[in-house]
Amino acid sequence: VGHPLNRRRKMRALLQFFYWHFSLKAVPGPIVFDWIEPSRFMVRADEYSLTGNMYCGLLEFSEMTFLLHTISEEDLFVDIGANAGSYTLLACSVRKARGICFEPVPLTYQRLVDNVRLNELGDRVTMYNIGLSDEEGELHFTADDRFTGRNHVVAEGETPEDMVKVRVEPLDKILKGESPSILKIDVEGYEAPVIRGAHETLSDRALHSVIMETNKSGSRYGVDDADLIRMMQGYDFLPYSYDPFSRLLRKQEEKYSTGNTLFVRDVEAVYEKIAMAPYVQVGKERL
Repeated sequence: VGHPLNRRRKMRALLQFFYWHFSLKAVPGPIVFDWIEPSRFMVRADEYSLTGNMYCGLLEFSEMTFLLHTISEEDLFVDIGANAGSYTLLACSVRKARGICFEPVPLTYQRLVDNVRLNELGDRVTMYNIGLSDEEGELHFTADDRFTGRNHVVAEGETPEDMVKVRVEPLDKILKGESPSILKIDVEGYEAPVIRGAHETLSDRALHSVIMETNKSGSRYGVDDADLIRMMQGYDFLPYSYDPFSRLLRKQEEKYSTGNTLFVRDVEAVYEKIAMAPYVQVGKERL
């Protein structure tokens, strides 16, 4: 109810939540949800990242709208920890960009594949069922099908009931000279090794923004959010917040507490993108 797109329609938001919540519980398999035109996704009751978009329009409101306002058809979007594909659908279905996405857990990867196929994005999106790190090898990931969006690299001392061994490689090796405009990194605390394996990509001045999860989950690997901010500052990226209604960026002296941090390097280029971005209809709002 407190979501920016629901604050002025609290009763409607509650009714919508209960309608979709019980609809998902009543149906044994996935249902297809018409999202932001022309995108759609298959969703199950246990998929938090997708069901949140049903309830709120855009679950991660400022970050998702920032992506919609700064990505266009000529751009490449790289989605690291793609989950079932919500950010990829916004970039590649709604905005027609080209996409490369990575999802290590096989069950979640299959859900990503289903959504890419549903939106007929096979010629625009390349998908990898691998993890990313700072060197080639294999890592164990949790594989709990009740929490498909929150599986992670198994840390020292963890003993999960369900886990899977996954191939991992550095991002720089996979991209091989590709120049993304925006990265999204959501790897449940394993961001530091991903950053170390993306030196060439992060050094490429064509990359103007990075959306990164910073919710203290790196502590399981001995990494603090402040460490990630320092690593990004080494590539001239600074933390900002974004107001989708005014389309304005605001520099942050400290990480703001939404669970993500928006890092921007070329503010002038970003504002040029924002100024040219067409409006998008999200529920009753035109953003």
